[in-house]
Amino acid sequence: MIRALATVAALCALVPICAFATEPAPQLAPGEIVSAASQSEWTRIAPEDLLVMELAADAAGKPRRVVIQLMPAPFSQGWIGNIRKLARAHWWDGLSVNRVQDNYVAQWGDADGEDKAKARALPRGLAVMTEDQYTVGGDAPGWQRFKDLTWPRGTISSYVAFDRGWPVAAEGTPDRVQRWPVHCYGMVGVGRNLAPDTGTGAELYAVIGHAPRHLDRNIALVGRVIEGIENLSSLPRGTGALGFYETPGERAQILSVRLGNELTAPSAYEYLSTDSASFLRYAQARANRRDAFFVRPAGGADICNIPVPVRRVPAAN
Repeated sequence: MIRALATVAALCALVPICAFATEPAPQLAPGEIVSAASQSEWTRIAPEDLLVMELAADAAGKPRRVVIQLMPAPFSQGWIGNIRKLARAHWWDGLSVNRVQDNYVAQWGDADGEDKAKARALPRGLAVMTEDQYTVGGDAPGWQRFKDLTWPRGTISSYVAFDRGWPVAAEGTPDRVQRWPVHCYGMVGVGRNLAPDTGTGAELYAVIGHAPRHLDRNIALVGRVIEGIENLSSLPRGTGALGFYETPGERAQILSVRLGNELTAPSAYEYLSTDSASFLRYAQARANRRDAFFVRPAGGADICNIPVPVRRVPAAN
């Protein structure tokens, strides 16, 4: 036995490949984990849950489309019901993006909405929501799966997790929990005036900067941009107060806003299920990067730094 071990050692001294035989496999980057996910781990987004906004072409004549995924029940359903009515009425057609504030939001709707004499009439029957509808009661989804990965950390009285593909926060006790969606990059919310006004859904904004989490539970979130965020984030910044444009010529015109199931040839999209094994591995990799480029893993990640992967796929027959 001693002679055999000595022979192996001598061979390894001469053949460098022996040194690599015991090295651990390289750690996969988050994108590599997503690419390797099985088809069964992806969830198709229903066409009726897509809101497709066409902006006027840019200066080079390039079309500009923004695709928004609407949030599922039970979150913000009063506002989302209004948004569906507004889209079916083609209410946004011919309006504009009126505000682009650097590192904050791009906002669209009726630029004359504050002037009752000029404001475009809203469809009849829009719901009126109260402030307590910014949150919903329920269980604590996915807390155990993500509590060691995400910041802020703590007990169930303050945590973040993922609920059916959406980043959420919550507080309470195991018997009584309040949950709410959080303001990550690309999330879409409802503009409003001072409380108790909660907005109708006619005035919308998309987050184009660092996650403004101070807005959580102060305003309704209704969806997220899943394609075309660059068509909002690259717009010129407004020079008026809060980034509003000062002249009509600065505004980006909205050609149309339609629900996905109203389009004759809609694009189709899938998101990586946040209940899947691949998403958990992806979240772990985002929180502790160990692939070749990184020197030191961070030990955790902000919930908004674990964006849920979404991909475009061939439309269903």
